Amino acid sequence: MSNYSIKDLEHLTGVKAHTIRIWEQRYKIITPKRSETNIRYYNDADLKLMLNVSLLNNNGFKISKIAKLSQDDIHDEVLKVVETNENNFDQISALTMAMLEYNEAHFEKIIASNILKKGFEDTMIHIVMPFMSRIGILWLTGSVSPAQEHFISNLVRQKIIVATDAQILDNVPEQPSFMLFLPEGELHEISLLFAAYMIRARGYRVIYLGQSLPFNELIDVYNCFKPEYLLTISTSLSQIGNMQDYIDKLGNTFPQSKILLTGRQIVGNDYKMIDNMEVLPSMQYFMELLENIKVTATVQ
Repeated sequence: MSNYSIKDLEHLTGVKAHTIRIWEQRYKIITPKRSETNIRYYNDADLKLMLNVSLLNNNGFKISKIAKLSQDDIHDEVLKVVETNENNFDQISALTMAMLEYNEAHFEKIIASNILKKGFEDTMIHIVMPFMSRIGILWLTGSVSPAQEHFISNLVRQKIIVATDAQILDNVPEQPSFMLFLPEGELHEISLLFAAYMIRARGYRVIYLGQSLPFNELIDVYNCFKPEYLLTISTSLSQIGNMQDYIDKLGNTFPQSKILLTGRQIVGNDYKMIDNMEVLPSMQYFMELLENIKVTATVQ
């Protein structure tokens, strides 16, 4: 069982900390626990309850009414909302609940419903990737357990692999090629897998090198294929030494290719980029970049 601070609850539920305190005092929604040193904390049951309360409140239920509902009634009302509401934040909250409960069936139902309504790419970009980003941050701070993160990551990974396997590949020699890899020591490949799916969906060639690739191996494969684009992602705390040095090394080693970089350790940091490099702030931005490549290729 995990313990959460009030800030963790705020980040996971979207309810401001001062609002949570008001709900505690006025409506007795939850009661915080106290450590031996009198520090407030919440457990998994509290988080699940607050996720449900937040979801109902965001969908027009007054907090005074929610406070009078039993746990079973709250659960039933949440299921009704999730099944009919297309709000992305509510879907992310539902995925968080599935993770906390290790509920694969619930996860499958949420994802399948959203894919049916929005399509696979839209579901991934606007629901799954923001959800994974939020969970990743909380995992790094110890607010989400490794078991919870691994459980949900493996389910998401399976979804991307199945969707990728269903693609019909029709590579055209003159279409651009992309080489995808993670730096040495980097193991979080969900974003890279999804990027590969997006590239293949547009008929481009993908050379997928996966996790933790030594730099000399990258050079060897590059020399065989000479791809027009390289894409790498740095999500966890860097194990490759100085990030600026690594960025410089990439740009100087592969000057003939466009190098695309993204991930929590890249986006929002003030690294100097060489002319042949571009930072991708989001998967939505990457999708637009791919569409622009497609338009350019069509015009040519």
